Amino acid sequence: MMSPSTASLFDRVAISEGQLCLDVGCGGGDITLEFARRIGPRGKVIGADIDEPQLDIARRESAALGIRNVEFRVFDIRTANDDIGSIFDIVYARFLLTHLDDPSQAVAAFYRYLRHGGLVILEDIDFNGHFTYPESEAFQQYRELYCKVVRRRGGDPNIGPRLPILLTDGGFEKIEMTVVQPIGTHGEVKLLIPITLENIADTVLQDGLASRQEIDALIEELYRFAENPRTVAGLPRIIQAWGHRPAAS
Repeated sequence: MMSPSTASLFDRVAISEGQLCLDVGCGGGDITLEFARRIGPRGKVIGADIDEPQLDIARRESAALGIRNVEFRVFDIRTANDDIGSIFDIVYARFLLTHLDDPSQAVAAFYRYLRHGGLVILEDIDFNGHFTYPESEAFQQYRELYCKVVRRRGGDPNIGPRLPILLTDGGFEKIEMTVVQPIGTHGEVKLLIPITLENIADTVLQDGLASRQEIDALIEELYRFAENPRTVAGLPRIIQAWGHRPAAS
């Protein structure tokens, strides 16, 4: 769902051949591989994540595609020291800062990892913009549960509008931003809602926010909503923000 808008963003910021890039919180590596395609064989991209099984999937996919200018590493931005082994032209993170209890610490690390004049690119969510039409009580309960789960772990489900401020406070300049929001009457954009609740169900149960029966009933109702072609769902607003580490004086 996000590939077209992220590709458009990459076109806008003019990623070019031969650059050295870092994708923090890369997951299964889809965007890492997009970087690899854009920077060509003279460039290199490192995909970093805490999830080793996801990294294994990414390694297998890159090998199957014959992409050689990519490396995947286990890496936790929350405990990272100053040495990641390279100075990068671009540092990128999507849907990462929303989960961190100290996103400014991560932004400070991004600054250190960039060369002077280097580019940071962030994409993250604003759950306030997540909506359905018509309004759905099951959706409202899901949205409330998701936000509680994130906040209880120190995250911010509405961090998107904060991105330019985080970049400014982190010393970046020439900061720009835009917003995108996938929306639809069918397909993944609607199914992501019950699938997300399925993925966080154990955490919701662990936190005592709902019973298993209540969670299952919500999931069932959200799937019914998704299957109805006369309903609309929009993902959370996604804020894209980017800026540069100042050039050396």
